[in-house]
Amino acid sequence: MNPSTRAACVIGYPAKHSRSPKLHGHWLERYGVDGDYRIEEIEPEHFQAFLLNLSQHGYVGANVTMPHKDAALKLSEPDERALGIGAANTLWLDKGNLRSTNTDVDGFVGALDSAAPGWHDRITSAVVLGAGGAGRAVVYGLLERGLTTVHVVNRTYTKATALREAYGSSVEPAHWEDLPKLLEGASLLANATSLGMDGQPTLGIDLSTLAADAIVSDIVYVPLKTPLLAAAEERGFTTTNGLEMLLHQAVGGFKLWFGVRPEVTRELYELMAADIPATS
Repeated sequence: MNPSTRAACVIGYPAKHSRSPKLHGHWLERYGVDGDYRIEEIEPEHFQAFLLNLSQHGYVGANVTMPHKDAALKLSEPDERALGIGAANTLWLDKGNLRSTNTDVDGFVGALDSAAPGWHDRITSAVVLGAGGAGRAVVYGLLERGLTTVHVVNRTYTKATALREAYGSSVEPAHWEDLPKLLEGASLLANATSLGMDGQPTLGIDLSTLAADAIVSDIVYVPLKTPLLAAAEERGFTTTNGLEMLLHQAVGGFKLWFGVRPEVTRELYELMAADIPATS
C-alpha cells in the first residue's frame, strides 16, 4: 500500500461478518480515492490499547461495532449526538485527538428522507419499538427532526422510561400491551428490535389501524423484507429497511476519513443486497 494511502477500518468482535468493507470499497473505487478500508477483529480486553494507538496502526479513523460502542464513547472526545445516544460508532483523528460521533441517526433519517421526502413536515408523532442502542438512535433522530411525541414501546418498561429521562417529555414510554392502541392512526412505526430477523421470532402485530399514508421502518436487514415490512407493503405503506439505513449511516464516516461525501445510489443498494436473503 502506498504510504500516502488513507486507511480506515471497522473494529468489532466478532467482525468478519461485516459488510462495511464491501460498501466503502465501492465508494473508494467510484470516487477514485487513494484509500483502504479493512476489518479489525479486536477482543474487548485489547480494544483500548488498539484505539489509543489508532494512527500507529495506520488508520485515520474507524467504525466501531459490537461490543465496543460504549467503550469507544469513553475513550474518545464525543460530539453532542454521541453523548446524547450514549454510544459512538464512528471515530476520526483530528490533529491527534480522537473524536467520535454516532451516525446511526443519519442512517435512520437518511433512509426516511430518501423514501418519503419531507416526511417530518407531515408527521408529528411516531411509535418506536425497542429502547436499546438502536432505539435510542431512532428516538434521537425523530426528536432532532422536530417530532413532538414519540411513543417508545419496550417489554422492559424501565428502559422506555429511561429514554424519557434522557430526552424529555416528548418521549412517551409505553408497555408492550399498549401497542394496539398506540398504532391506531399512527403515521410512523419504527422497529428498533431484532424481532423479524432471521432466526428470531416475528413481531406479529396488526397494521390495519395505522394511518392510510403511514411509513413503516425496520432496522433489520437480514432478511431485506421482514414479515413486518411485507405486511406494510401489502397495505401500500411506504417502507424503509435496515440495509438502506446501513448505507446512509456510512456516508458521514467516509466523508470524515476520505474527504468526499458519497451518494447512496440504487446501484450500491443492489450491490449490497445481492448476498442478503430477500425474505425469511
